[in-house]
Amino acid sequence: MNLFATLQQFVPQQQLSKVAGRLAASRHPYVKRAFIRSFAKAYNVSLDEYERQSFNAYESFNDFFTRELKDDARLIDSRANGIVSPADGVISQLGQIRDHKLLQAKGRHYDIGQLLADSEDGSYFADGSFATVYLAPSNYHRVHMPFAGTLTKTRYIPGTLFSVNNVTAANVPDLFARNERLVCLFDTEYGKAAVVMVGAMIVAGIETVATGKISRTEDIQEMVHNMSFAKGDELGRFYLGSTAIVVLPKGAKADWQDSLKANSMVKMGQLLGVANK
Repeated sequence: MNLFATLQQFVPQQQLSKVAGRLAASRHPYVKRAFIRSFAKAYNVSLDEYERQSFNAYESFNDFFTRELKDDARLIDSRANGIVSPADGVISQLGQIRDHKLLQAKGRHYDIGQLLADSEDGSYFADGSFATVYLAPSNYHRVHMPFAGTLTKTRYIPGTLFSVNNVTAANVPDLFARNERLVCLFDTEYGKAAVVMVGAMIVAGIETVATGKISRTEDIQEMVHNMSFAKGDELGRFYLGSTAIVVLPKGAKADWQDSLKANSMVKMGQLLGVANK
C-alpha cells in the first residue's frame, strides 16, 4: 500500500467530513465566497455550461458544488438499449462481473454482494455487467439515470470514507465495498438494475430526489419506493466528489464501447454501451 493510501487510515474520516460539511453548507458571505473562489481557482472551474454564471449567484459552497447545467448542455444518447454515463468524470473500470467479482483496479477485485450489502442481490447480479465512473472535484456533481426504470428500493450502507481516486483504488482492498454508499435498485426493461453512489473522503453527503439528503447512521437503512425515471433524469447528487457504479444483470449483458477503458473521460448522457436483452 502506498503512503497516501496508508495515511488515510489514520485520518479521522467521519469527523473531517462533518467539519467540511458544516463549512460547505455555510451561507455566511465571507465563508462561502472564500471557499467558492478558492476552489474555482484551484480547479480552473468555468461556469460557461451552467445555468447560473456568476459565482455570487450561489448561496453556499454546496450550492455551487452541485450547480445545475444549462438545459442544453448535455445530449442524452437515445439509441435503443443504450446505457449512458450517469455523470461527468472518468471511467475507473468497466466490464463484466465474473464469479461475483467486479474489477476495482489492475489486480484488485471486489464482491458484488458486498458492494450491495445483500447476498440475494449479489447472486442476481453475479454474472452481469458494470461501469464505474469517478467524479473529480472539478466535475459536474449530479448523477443521472443511465437507463429508464422505476426506483423500487434504496439501501444506505455506512462505511469508511477513503478517497476514491485511482491511487487509492489501486491500493485499498475492496474500496468501493468498504466506503459509505447508497444502493439504488430499479425495475427496468432488462430486469433489476442498480446505480451505486459511493461516498469518499470529505464527502459531506449523498442525496437523491427520492430520499432527500441521507442521514448518516451506524446501521444499514432501507427505503421502499415507486418512482419512475426516464434515461437522463436526475437521480441524485454528491456534496463533494465521489463515484457512481452502474450494475446490470446477466440478462442485459452490456457490450461496452470499444473506445472506453480505464481513465477514459466521459460526459453525462454519453453512450457507454448497449444492453443485450
